[in-house]
Amino acid sequence: MKLEGAKKLWDKYKFVALVALAGAVLLLWPEGGGSSAGAESASGQPCLETRDLEGEMEDILSKISGVGRVQVLLTAESDGGRLLAEDVEESWQDSALTSRSGETVVVDDGQGQTPIVKQTWYPTYRGALVVCQGGDQAAVRLAVTEAVTALTGLSADRVTVAKWQ
Repeated sequence: MKLEGAKKLWDKYKFVALVALAGAVLLLWPEGGGSSAGAESASGQPCLETRDLEGEMEDILSKISGVGRVQVLLTAESDGGRLLAEDVEESWQDSALTSRSGETVVVDDGQGQTPIVKQTWYPTYRGALVVCQGGDQAAVRLAVTEAVTALTGLSADRVTVAKWQ
């Protein structure tokens, strides 16, 4: 009796179950759509580009009239990275992949071995906090907000400017 009920349910909802299963597989599938052996990305630490950009922004923002001493914190939505070129060798037997090996392609640029970069992606930011001595002045807040939005691509509502204590 129970087996018949389960069979009826399966017959009725098998396509829904298959679509849900396919969706779960796609959610669990690793990003990049291929081998990640040649991919470089930052881990839990803020990526180098973010720290460099924060420092450069502090330098340039401090030169805006009325800003004074300044500190910038960017929160990253996603890290940047690079996809390096690989020389891949695959062995096939009877339409089945039996082995795969690869190594990063490098060139001698006169200063040493440099990997060939196929693709570069840059970090995207979630928000920015700027603390500066002139943060209590509306004109300074506007100028700093406009500069940060221009440098990061963030919208103005994701940039907060506060007065340095």
